[in-house]
Amino acid sequence: MARRSANAPLQEFALIRSLEQRFACHTPGLVQGIGDDAAVIETSAQTWWHLTTDLLAEGIHFDLKSVPLESVGYRAVMANLSDIAAMGAVPRYLLISLAIPRTVKQSHIDKLYRGLMKACRLHDVALIGGDTSASKAGLFLSITLVGTTSRHRALFRHGAKVGNHIHVTGTLGDSLAGLNLLMNSTTPQPSEKRKGEFLRSHRRFLVRRHSHPTARVAEGRWLNDRQLATAAIDLSDGLSGDLRHLCEASRVGAEVDLDRLPISSACRAYALEIGVSPIQLALTGGEDYELLFTTSPHDCDTIARQAGTRGYRMTRIGTIRSQQFGIQMTSDGRTQPMPATSYEHFR
Repeated sequence: MARRSANAPLQEFALIRSLEQRFACHTPGLVQGIGDDAAVIETSAQTWWHLTTDLLAEGIHFDLKSVPLESVGYRAVMANLSDIAAMGAVPRYLLISLAIPRTVKQSHIDKLYRGLMKACRLHDVALIGGDTSASKAGLFLSITLVGTTSRHRALFRHGAKVGNHIHVTGTLGDSLAGLNLLMNSTTPQPSEKRKGEFLRSHRRFLVRRHSHPTARVAEGRWLNDRQLATAAIDLSDGLSGDLRHLCEASRVGAEVDLDRLPISSACRAYALEIGVSPIQLALTGGEDYELLFTTSPHDCDTIARQAGTRGYRMTRIGTIRSQQFGIQMTSDGRTQPMPATSYEHFR
């Protein structure tokens, strides 16, 4: 592989792979290091510890002009909870470090922590420590979350097999639509022809899906405990990118049926109103924090039957293919390569 110039522009996922190749270590007790939703450590007990961390920077991950601090805190915890959910783990402990600019006051931090703790309480997560520092360049949050599973019982990205079915939880594209609404600050004005299709209730739903997302912790634990999933990843960067990460880890390809993608009525109405394809929102939109997972065909009936009784929305959207097949998408009988349209830092 050709070596990149020291002065070449940064590419997020290439940078992660480079750091993994150069610095990843293999030590006793390390089950999974860099390259999945969380690291996994084996202890002397019959438990694996899952550790994940996220760095959120003002101006990159959030804009305080359009998003309240309570929402910033809530979403920060949910992002980490979603990583733990993708491993099928139980979230336990949280640490948070803050770099705070002079413009942020005590009342602002109180609002931030109000959101943080609201998300923690939903899943019985204990805040156990962290650090604070001054900042000259905006507000920064670094969150580390610790979860647990039984030994040899966790979901990884690398378990997908050819012939497995691909599923997602919930609906896709809502968070991106909600973010667009917040950034534009006004509801799209309908034309006379489509007047009334995009409702205030649609706006409230989409904004809520962005500002207060739901990490699918219960769904992840159920899939793991019942051994129904062969691989999993959370949708934080968007379906087109996160599916690619799972396929790379499993060394497989994928075929996605675009007509099966679960898209909410609110997201469809928004897409119609602004003249874009709802499929594009579903493929591109990050921060939905849904789970993408693969299953044996033999377990599909079980998932369809039992998920409904538990109130879980799970939709089959495709099939795992050979690595040579690549990552393709199908609609109306036409098959074409799926473009990498998800969010990527430095791009």
